[in-house]
Amino acid sequence: MSPDTVLSTYLILAAILFVLGMIGVIVRRNAIVIFMCIEMMLNAVNLTLVALATNMGQVTGHTFVLFIMAVAAAEAAVGLAIMIALFRNTETIDVGEINLLKG
Repeated sequence: MSPDTVLSTYLILAAILFVLGMIGVIVRRNAIVIFMCIEMMLNAVNLTLVALATNMGQVTGHTFVLFIMAVAAAEAAVGLAIMIALFRNTETIDVGEINLLKG
């Protein structure tokens, strides 16, 4: 297979992952599933960066992937802590039923 075919295959896969994650964020109401869909979107971006960096022979894409993985790990830890705190207070993680900012 030619390098362009391999690159386009990875980019199509990344686009599919990103769209599935975006649909999950829009459609789902469970906060944990929404966070998982955001992680899927971040992984799609990582796949795109690695594919393009490998195709161009540069290291900058791989460097950005490391930073994105660190941000994703921090987002997962903080998001899980927020979900645990919300569940303790409201007994639900359904984002439609959480209305803490309403008076």
